[in-house]
Amino acid sequence: MTKILQATHPDMVVGLSTQKLRDHYLVRDLFQDDRVSFTYSHVERFIVGGAKPVGRALKLEPLRAGGDAFLSRREIGIINIGGPGRVVADGETYPLAARDGLYVPLGTKELLFESRESAAPAKFYFVSTPAHARFETVKITPDRAKPMDRGARETSNERTINQYVNPDICRSAQLLMGLTTLKTGSIWNTMPCHLHERRSEVYFYFDLKPEDRVFHFMGQPNETRHIVVENEQAVISPPWSIHMGAGTAAYSFIWAMGGENQDYNDLDGVPMEALR
Repeated sequence: MTKILQATHPDMVVGLSTQKLRDHYLVRDLFQDDRVSFTYSHVERFIVGGAKPVGRALKLEPLRAGGDAFLSRREIGIINIGGPGRVVADGETYPLAARDGLYVPLGTKELLFESRESAAPAKFYFVSTPAHARFETVKITPDRAKPMDRGARETSNERTINQYVNPDICRSAQLLMGLTTLKTGSIWNTMPCHLHERRSEVYFYFDLKPEDRVFHFMGQPNETRHIVVENEQAVISPPWSIHMGAGTAAYSFIWAMGGENQDYNDLDGVPMEALR
């Protein structure tokens, strides 16, 4: 059963309990053995999901039984964070090692997820957005991704941002996607924070030990809230919300954006003194 998250107004956040905040924005249980799990959000019509094939190949089924193919009007970005696997798109096989990514365009009729070994299953994290045009299927390995070094050890936010689905690497209708890894000793991501008036974003946190947590901050700058995130969980960030996190140790996260443009630098910075 697909979980559906409604779009929300910023005034709602002021009165939400911890549990209600988690119910509206946190995406959990992405990787279940031999299942494709996904959440449908009315924020940018994101679909956020995970596939963990253990004993069999998994097919990305239509959103509604008997309906059009999943990608009939959508595009999808996929990054493997588990053991070696492969994605089969309309009969074409794309092997994906850990941290390899794949962009699959609108109009793809069949998409299969497979693991090479059941003892070390792949974990395919994916984000899908509506699309208006078809582009090429592109595999993005870490050495092909566009790296950007940001932050500093002195401010505990030294990190490398790798752009995967990006106009410089592969064309897409609206989806942007990448993977950021913090250096040892750093805990802050996306600091100082910002807003995207014309785009929304999803953060998926991984590479955390079982005992570690990330405190993900959201809300309007003058009305911030936080969600405590475990390994392999995601947070959906509406355009009115800041999005930044601090972990109990270094970690990685996959970010994905959808909206009216693909300008990575189209953002509104938030000065530290504005945060409350």
